[in-house]
Amino acid sequence: MKEHLRTAIWRDIIISLRKRRFNSADGDKEEKNMTVKECYEQMGADYEGVLGRLMKAAIFDVDGTLLDSMSVWEDIGERYLASQNITAEKNLRAALHTMSLEQGAVWMKEKYQLDKSISQIIEEVLKIVSDFYRFEAPLKPGVKKTLEWFKERNIQMTVATSGNRELTEAALARNGILDYFEQIYTCTETGAGKDEPLIYLKAAESMQAEPNETLVFEDALHAAKTAKKAGFVVIGVYDEENRKNISKMKEVCDCYCDRMDAAIENIRLAI
Repeated sequence: MKEHLRTAIWRDIIISLRKRRFNSADGDKEEKNMTVKECYEQMGADYEGVLGRLMKAAIFDVDGTLLDSMSVWEDIGERYLASQNITAEKNLRAALHTMSLEQGAVWMKEKYQLDKSISQIIEEVLKIVSDFYRFEAPLKPGVKKTLEWFKERNIQMTVATSGNRELTEAALARNGILDYFEQIYTCTETGAGKDEPLIYLKAAESMQAEPNETLVFEDALHAAKTAKKAGFVVIGVYDEENRKNISKMKEVCDCYCDRMDAAIENIRLAI
């Protein structure tokens, strides 16, 4: 009872502080949402020790967070051409970067004079991606240790991914971590991408947790911004494909780690 009361008191203080008003440089009043860490520092409290007692749940992104899988999307053009015994030009990745799958198929057909239909190229590209998730995609460093640590402390966990459910389940199962998660939410099934908070809100609701008592692990800047704006406690995880956004991620996230299990040391959940 005392622990629950103390948790409730801390939570009320944090919510209050995160919405408090500050004087801007020109003397006008302005609203500022404080990070959880700033709240604790404002109170002179132990950020690492207290934060854990507020957390009830955790939401995990997949590509670039749980799985080291972003590379397949970056070099899918090279992989496809290699499967056709064709050597890709050096700037192929940059050329395909802004194209949709169909646009890329059209471009490669014309550029490399492929004797295939557009639909056939798309089907073969998707087969390469499917095989990667089913047979290759490895876990990021420290993932299993982190999930086991949360499990031992009865922290509920769900997945929120913009990827395909079937491939996500196959990759997580092959890597031995599927059973850690209560549910898997996909942007397709939810009806909104990660530029909107719907997928995080639904995941938190399924665990009967409020955003401010739910951790969100993300590697992508736009997703981290969305979760943070919706009131979640955001843990940024480094991924090579998103290295250009490290400084911005550190500004947005409550905690940013080179590898996922480093978050354990920063959060120190004390349930």
